Amino acid sequence: MQSRDDIVDDLQAKMKALNETLWEDRAKWPHVEKWAHQFRSASDLADDEQIQMLFLASHFTYFGIREIRALLRSLFRDIYQYKMVEEIRRQNADTLDRTFISDEFKRQLGVTRFLGVGNPSESGSHLLYYFRQENSLGKEYFINSHEVFSRLGAWGLYLTKVRDPSIERYVFIDDLCGSGSQAAAYSKSLVQPLKRLNPRAKVCYYTLFATSFGLSEIKKLRWFDDVATVVELDDSFKCFSDISRIYKNEQAPFDKSAAASICRRYGEKLEPQFPLGWRDGQLLIGFCHNTPDNTLPIMWYDGPNHAWTPLFRRFPKHYGWEA
Repeated sequence: MQSRDDIVDDLQAKMKALNETLWEDRAKWPHVEKWAHQFRSASDLADDEQIQMLFLASHFTYFGIREIRALLRSLFRDIYQYKMVEEIRRQNADTLDRTFISDEFKRQLGVTRFLGVGNPSESGSHLLYYFRQENSLGKEYFINSHEVFSRLGAWGLYLTKVRDPSIERYVFIDDLCGSGSQAAAYSKSLVQPLKRLNPRAKVCYYTLFATSFGLSEIKKLRWFDDVATVVELDDSFKCFSDISRIYKNEQAPFDKSAAASICRRYGEKLEPQFPLGWRDGQLLIGFCHNTPDNTLPIMWYDGPNHAWTPLFRRFPKHYGWEA
């Protein structure tokens, strides 16, 4: 077995390479060391928390702006456009007439509106700016959630109706569907009344990343006509699952059970309800615009309840500022 110094040197070399090529210089080695020193070191490698956590961190998957933009192109082309073309052909005797298909696609794009999941300050809406650029779309194809409905009435009586009944398709875009709870909660007040007021409208939920579980939960709701993702994260992406890709070829001193115990013990101090990430997410994933809470809290926590230096900071949705 290698010495502790040799192991640290190897992990340092790997993480420096990742930082220079994929992590957009977000985790320089001095910062990594500061994060790692929050865990215990030990003369016995089997009890060395720092070694276990550095190994885990060396498998952190980070998607920078270049990768996010590429994924947004894939979302439009592979999920929206290709599916639309297939639908056009299917409804027109499997036509191969390129002019007809192109004209019909342009028509259907014209009656499609893209929306972000969440309010305008959240990641779903944030991504629409890059989505529009990468796919050369005019801003007329985008609306905010408050533009879906209009309210009419007098004498204190109001009636809600769809603002633009000519819109045939609403496409909600998100960065990550982890447990599915956020999309479900947000959509309940929007998608359900939309489908009730305009049953003919098609409502789609498309995301850059989604866990297999999250996709299943959204599909079970039956609120969306189509649910799809660019990248599906199965249970192998959960750090400590039986099929974890991180520990697929586990070798001493790296140990999945030991790492899980460490993450849970520290995570219980940081996020007591979900020490391994929101609803036991156990992910090791981050984006240039934020780190999702489905990722292990030891990687991103920077809250008020516990002094902690995150490796890839998460910016929370709520802050404790008072007016």
